[in-house]
Amino acid sequence: MIKAGIKANRYLLQNREGTIQVMMQWMRIDRDTATATYDGSVKSFNDDGSVSDAGLRIAIDEAKKAANISREVAINEVADFTVLREAQREMGTK
Repeated sequence: MIKAGIKANRYLLQNREGTIQVMMQWMRIDRDTATATYDGSVKSFNDDGSVSDAGLRIAIDEAKKAANISREVAINEVADFTVLREAQREMGTK
């Protein structure tokens, strides 16, 4: 499943027009909306399936606020990238 996600990200990044077509069909939206959605979100994807520490920190901090948690929460308390790293190695990504 992780390898499929990496492949999907690669497709999304390398095939703008194909992705826009899929978005139009899947989301049942017009071309202009699909194009704007693609262009607005494509920068949040990468070709190796990873998430930046900065991005995770933002998500953790927002979740802490929502749950009214004041203690520090380390990234390794909420994320384990072991399987991702294995998939990346198998795919020759890292």
